[in-house]
Amino acid sequence: MIERFVLGVPVYRQRFRPVCRANTAEKMYRLLRACCAHAEQWREPFTGALECDETTFGGARHGPRGWGALGKVIVFGIIKRNGQVKAMPIAPLDRKAVMQQIDAHTREGSLYYIDQWQAYATLKLRGDHVVIRKEEERPVGRDHINGIEGFWSYAKNWLYPYRGVPSKYFHLYLGEVCYRFNHRNEDLRTLLYKLLRETPITKLSPL
Repeated sequence: MIERFVLGVPVYRQRFRPVCRANTAEKMYRLLRACCAHAEQWREPFTGALECDETTFGGARHGPRGWGALGKVIVFGIIKRNGQVKAMPIAPLDRKAVMQQIDAHTREGSLYYIDQWQAYATLKLRGDHVVIRKEEERPVGRDHINGIEGFWSYAKNWLYPYRGVPSKYFHLYLGEVCYRFNHRNEDLRTLLYKLLRETPITKLSPL
């Protein structure tokens, strides 16, 4: 099961060559995702040059689109230039929630690259920041937030084969994607075996 999880094979695609019952496989996948999410939750706060951005995941195709689409989950992300990423769900367009995540996951004195969203208005109290101006969705000048936007593409492409993610467990899927991205140049199977051995089950998010 760990090998299939590493390869990103959804449980529904294993029905012709199952190694266990489907509900058992789902529970195993959920445990692995919870271990990944737990590891990412306790990652050290970032410092240095950081890119911040927000996006939406999921949602019904009919009706309103964009930020107002039914069922959309808004996710805020921080990436260290040429390095690791942190991402977490937030309340819709909540300025306080964004600043709470920045306070929790970055260190004062960092250099922040941000877009023109007004939620970042008080960011100057934590460190220097560069506001990225865009025209037709393209950055103007040499400054950019291509790193975090690249992660959004990576995350959505990775989750697409699952044919929808249950909202109840979205935080676990997001933790999994962050863990995969942050360990993209390592042997994920070996890391997962180690996580299973060392992660206290009682401290995991609800399974």
